Amino acid sequence: MTLSPEPIDRPQLAAATAPHLMDAGSTTRRMMGDVLLALLPVVATSIWLFRGNAVRVTLLSVGVALLTEAAVCRMRRRKLSLPDGSALITALLLAMSLPPELPSFSVCLGAFVAVALGKQAFGGLGQNLFNPAMVGRAFLMACFPAAMTQWTLPVSTPVATDGVADSAVDAVSAATPLAAAKFSHQFTDLESLLTGNVAGSLGETSAIAIVLGGLWLLLRRAGDWRLTLGMLGAVSIGAVAELLLRGREAGFGWLSHLSSGGVLLGAFFIVTDPVTTPLSARGRWCFGLFVGIIVMVIRLFAGYPEGVMFAVLLGNAVTPLINRWTLPTPVGGPVVLPRQPTSEEGEADA
Repeated sequence: MTLSPEPIDRPQLAAATAPHLMDAGSTTRRMMGDVLLALLPVVATSIWLFRGNAVRVTLLSVGVALLTEAAVCRMRRRKLSLPDGSALITALLLAMSLPPELPSFSVCLGAFVAVALGKQAFGGLGQNLFNPAMVGRAFLMACFPAAMTQWTLPVSTPVATDGVADSAVDAVSAATPLAAAKFSHQFTDLESLLTGNVAGSLGETSAIAIVLGGLWLLLRRAGDWRLTLGMLGAVSIGAVAELLLRGREAGFGWLSHLSSGGVLLGAFFIVTDPVTTPLSARGRWCFGLFVGIIVMVIRLFAGYPEGVMFAVLLGNAVTPLINRWTLPTPVGGPVVLPRQPTSEEGEADA
């Protein structure tokens, strides 16, 4: 009779793919939910300032983006990805970066391009190289430059009509604070920039609303603070340098630079996209600084008054290089692979 050997007590090993350290509460749906909550003050303020146009642009962008996401998933025979909330966030960010009077056809086309080409063409969530919302906006900027640069004052802003202030006038064209400062040397007061009583994109006018939502985003760790501080720091340094070189009469002021245009919206909601930004902490510092520097270069030396969209897309393009340059050293030191002999050396040994 053969006795079977006693079982040996071995440790249980589980093989799994990276990441090996996971937070059960940190999911894509939870992160997108935090971003959505952070965007609520921005969306609500845009509706208060621009009323019907804000509602129209937002609803069209969201509707087309969700339909496009569902259609592409069905065409690729993949599981419907609408529950993760990424398409909704892309649609809201695109809508908040558009002019209030943009035609409905253009809004729908931008939302389609943002999801179909900016996101799904690369393979879906987590695989896109460029920020989808900025891809949609860049496409609209190339196709409809005149419509994308037509700005109107908020509905609640009093407008002088024949010497009498009239707040009932709708769709009054006006230059953005950056355009007025760059081309006409007319500077907007800081109070208007903070409250949003200026012309601009739907979600970039009120600095207070953006900061409130952005702080919630950072507190919930849905965005990396290094990216935000890096971009804001670079813009602040460029603004201070402009004041020192050009003087107060020609300089816009560092607080005005931060509060105008898409700097705050980009710093809190665009560059904090974890998919299109570097992986390491040092790389994220580099990314934020790079985007902020490009923004100030465009604002100060280019013919275009704003440069957040271009800076973000350029930063997305160099993200693979930043990842390579800032690769962290593994525990125990860098891995040194054995040198492989060349063909000539192999023939000589033979």
